[in-house]
Amino acid sequence: MRVVVIGGSGHIGTFLVPRLVRAGHDVICVSRGARAAYADAPEWRQVRQVVADREREDRDGVFGDRVAGLGPDVVVDLICFTLESATALVKSLRGEVGHLLHCGSVWRYGPSDRLPISETTGTAPVGEYGIQKDRIARMLKEETASGGLVTTSLHPGHIVGPGWHPVGPLGNLDPGVWFTLSAGQPLAVPGSGAEMMHHVHADDVAQAFERAIEHRDAAAGEDFNVVAPTALNVRGYAHIAAGWFGQTASLESVTWQEFREITTPEHAAMSWDHLYRSQCCAIEKARTLLGYAPRYEPEAAVLESVHWLVDHGELDVARSLVV
Repeated sequence: MRVVVIGGSGHIGTFLVPRLVRAGHDVICVSRGARAAYADAPEWRQVRQVVADREREDRDGVFGDRVAGLGPDVVVDLICFTLESATALVKSLRGEVGHLLHCGSVWRYGPSDRLPISETTGTAPVGEYGIQKDRIARMLKEETASGGLVTTSLHPGHIVGPGWHPVGPLGNLDPGVWFTLSAGQPLAVPGSGAEMMHHVHADDVAQAFERAIEHRDAAAGEDFNVVAPTALNVRGYAHIAAGWFGQTASLESVTWQEFREITTPEHAAMSWDHLYRSQCCAIEKARTLLGYAPRYEPEAAVLESVHWLVDHGELDVARSLVV
């Protein structure tokens, strides 16, 4: 089939596009052309590249028609963030394309009140990003249920992979957290330390998209959580990460107000966004209907990312990794 991947040079596309080529598909990557994929692969030489500024073309009302004009059988949309943009794409593809797959987020759910969170038990989303992702997923489900375009939405956790910084043990991207753990220094932890984060390797997300394309009938009109088999809480994540450097984590509990006073507003806000939600998601639906079989536990996925950052001089640590 001809598969158009919108945003194909990003985290997920880095792994998805080569997978689709290996599966025998004719793949077109639509992106701004601002960067190459995070990891090179020989399959990229068989991929047609189309440069497009989605934000601008959405404003001009032409992006959906541009995608439809590529003649795809399947469209994978990895960079849609508003209901308006998603609705415009559906309108252009309806009757022209056999399957539209959308990348959502587990932040379509709000703070957890029961765990694990299934596709039907999540609380209402908080924050504009999660609200929009939830609205898109609901619109797509209704579109297919009403006899329109066949759609599927997949909702990853915190995506991890080589080439970018992972969401760390405090739920933010502060590189100083890794130095502190690698040095065996005390780490100030806001909250109880029991708050959860659910990571997933980018290649496992790519696997889920590939399986959904393969199992179109089972995926039609459905939404799926796409995460690692297990989730990490703050203190467990910190202890595991310290061990990678031959250290034992020394954790000091602080209030959120104290934490905000010792870090930047950006890091504090990101920590709150992740830890306040405290999410752990179920993947039984994806396992059953798609055959989703994630290869990475969360700590293995994060370790691969940290190894890459250290090896490429993009993360300052006090001691070398011992694993």
